[in-house]
Amino acid sequence: MSVTPKPPKPRILIVTPEITYLPSGMGNMAQRMSAKAGGLADVSASLVSALFELGADVHVAMPNYRRMFQGDIFNLHERELRKYHEVLPEAHIHLAEDRIFYYREQVYSNRNDESMRIALVFQREVINHIIPRVMPDLVHCNDWMTALIPAMARRRGIKSLFTVHNIHTRQVSLAQIEEAGIDAAEFWMNLYFSGPPSNYDHARSHVPVDLLTSGIFAAHYINTVSPRFLWEMVEGWHAVVPDSVRAELRSKYAAGCSAGILNAPDVSYDPATDDSLVQNFTEADFVAGKAANKLALQRELQLNEDVNAPIFFWPSRLDPVQKGPQLLTEILHSLVSDYWDRDLQVVVVANGPHQEWIDKIVCAFDLRHRVAIVDFEERLSRLAYAASDFMLMPSLFEPCGLPQMTSPLYGSLPIVHSTGGLYDTVHPLDVGNSTGNGFRFDHYNSNAFRWSIDQAMEFYALPPEIREREIRRVMIESQQEFSHKEVARRYIAIYEEMLARPLVEKESGEVIKAIAESLTESLPGF
Repeated sequence: MSVTPKPPKPRILIVTPEITYLPSGMGNMAQRMSAKAGGLADVSASLVSALFELGADVHVAMPNYRRMFQGDIFNLHERELRKYHEVLPEAHIHLAEDRIFYYREQVYSNRNDESMRIALVFQREVINHIIPRVMPDLVHCNDWMTALIPAMARRRGIKSLFTVHNIHTRQVSLAQIEEAGIDAAEFWMNLYFSGPPSNYDHARSHVPVDLLTSGIFAAHYINTVSPRFLWEMVEGWHAVVPDSVRAELRSKYAAGCSAGILNAPDVSYDPATDDSLVQNFTEADFVAGKAANKLALQRELQLNEDVNAPIFFWPSRLDPVQKGPQLLTEILHSLVSDYWDRDLQVVVVANGPHQEWIDKIVCAFDLRHRVAIVDFEERLSRLAYAASDFMLMPSLFEPCGLPQMTSPLYGSLPIVHSTGGLYDTVHPLDVGNSTGNGFRFDHYNSNAFRWSIDQAMEFYALPPEIREREIRRVMIESQQEFSHKEVARRYIAIYEEMLARPLVEKESGEVIKAIAESLTESLPGF
């Protein structure tokens, strides 16, 4: 009796360029490193790990930076590569090989031409060598640095998911693409051009390709890194979003081919194990742990040493275009003055254009024992999470955000503007019903920001047993909600819907079947 052979498992190829190509102006070097550790690379690594543990046939493609730095502290690429080696066999890790990767001396490039050249070479290797070798059923791409791949995949009948991590796009000519070794003539009709091309030759010479928009346009399905930010872009919020990006997002949204999936903080952000803290703690003993770290932070920054002083922590780059530090400077003096008797303190561990204005206010009103502003340092930022009672993040817009998910893990309640990923992850604290995890304000102005801080101070004035009960609950709930395992589950559900078949054997598949079914309404079939 003949036995019908089982169909092969679907093969997934995750193409991750890391976060190497952050645009200039997105923060100082150290903050970029921090974002890198908690952003795209870790989401990709956790997704790969979850898929592989379930028995899925998952592969990953990334550039092969052989010698990034000499010192271990800067050896980010090797650290990231190690994450994949921990969960995948060697044959499932595909490194794009080219001299342009091998001998780079720094992770980030401030030169647009160099960033473009690296992105094109990476895609050339993926298109010409890795995809033919892997032969995936689905390819998962990320941001403009991989945006040509969905167009090629559509031409070759391969399903593609395109993740929009931020709204920055770039333009490049077909001639440049072909000079990099990519045969764009094969799939040029699936690209999005900055204007209508009359034919291939006209497009090649006169009409640039819009990369991020091309990825959105050509992909079978797209996702942003928060549901709210996707909705805001579709509804016409945020003038910073390019018109072409918005138009194609709207098309995917209207077709039911889009979703928002939040990122999660790096697993190293855990007060129980974080070696940047002077005393580790969990939800069971956070009162003593936070007190010890508060005194250590105050001592290091030369603030008044007062374990009862409420500390408000600013962890994000001081960028007035997005992050809203001007809202803080507008109220800083009055805020500290109004709560002088309660010794309210503000700690800023960040760089950026607005740093000088905070410095001027501190000096002008002699606030140096109550307000500290220092350059970003990873160790000090982590200590401030543990020492602070509240975290400030009044961003004008926020595709996802990580500090508002990191701070509650350390028992520091977030105070945020109701936008993007901040809206999705911070819910108003309701002590009576024991729900919520922070404080939100709806109108983007300093008065509304001050109102939310006053709400936080009212909470801080409650009896200790009530405050401790709520903070303990928030810490426990945050550990469950803000996890890479949860992120991976949501991506797996999208893969299932796109492929219209299980990723793994039935026994393992049951684990993700329920997840896929729970998202059916927002993820219609293809």
